[in-house]
Amino acid sequence: MAPKPVPQIMRQGKITPFYYLAPAILLMLFFIVYPMINTIQLSFKDKTGLKSAATTCVEGKPCWGVFENYHYALTAELNTSTFSALWSSFWVSSYGNTLKWIIFMVGFTVLIGLIFAKIVDGIKYEALSKAMLFMPMAISFVGAGVIWKFVYNYGSQQVQVGLLNAIITGLGGKPISFLTTPILNTYMLIIVGIWIWTGFCMTILSSALKSVPDEILEASRVDGATEWRVFTSIIIPMIMPTILVVITTMVINVLKLFDLVYVMTGGNFQTDVIANRMYTEMYINFNMGRGTAVAVILVIAIIPFIIMNVRRFLAQEEMR
Repeated sequence: MAPKPVPQIMRQGKITPFYYLAPAILLMLFFIVYPMINTIQLSFKDKTGLKSAATTCVEGKPCWGVFENYHYALTAELNTSTFSALWSSFWVSSYGNTLKWIIFMVGFTVLIGLIFAKIVDGIKYEALSKAMLFMPMAISFVGAGVIWKFVYNYGSQQVQVGLLNAIITGLGGKPISFLTTPILNTYMLIIVGIWIWTGFCMTILSSALKSVPDEILEASRVDGATEWRVFTSIIIPMIMPTILVVITTMVINVLKLFDLVYVMTGGNFQTDVIANRMYTEMYINFNMGRGTAVAVILVIAIIPFIIMNVRRFLAQEEMR
């Protein structure tokens, strides 16, 4: 009896994969693409987002036309009378504060995360240690803000409810208003951000440390390299792609920062950041045009770091 012919497998058409992607594409178009286009359109109208931008121009004053909202977003917080005044006003503006967050929070989270990753690597209770260090990430940013607001609490009376001020007064010092002192408050908020995100950086960098071949480390030690030399000259260069990914990821997180500042200070006392300023313009001052202009500037600032992350990811995939 002749064997039955094997049925020919039907090939999928070129359009078939898009049938599976259609639900996700429709959701992205509705919830991401359309709002993005609408946001850009509003940013080119007047400050309320209702009229043409030409109506905002005042005779005798510089006018950027349809870019007037961007003019306001970029210059309203700056004192341009002299260079020193411009520099001083920049550092207490939302852009200057965001730059502080990028420099100090990103730098310290990556550095401390790398140190913790190296310390807990190979110890007896490694999993437990990592879990304890990662635990702040399990707390919502709003919850963390409320917790640390109590830690920084300042009372005008003798008895201090805040933990830090209780310690300071217990040692004979005077209580400090950590959240309302402009020269200090932004850095105190950054400490909270470092406390939250260090565990994340530690986890990613710890995985990178595990990928370093033991043979290379042993060979360098046999050749007489100290542990510090092994760490700085061998381990760091080998995990540098991961470090760069962590840095760019943290920069993106900082640029989107809103929760901590909103909960702890509301952007007052010169602690404003870009995302918080956008919220203030849109939902407190009801200036949709100005708020959307700040939002567009924020997106433009984030895009280069997203591109860097994608390129780094593609490069790592090619190496594999």
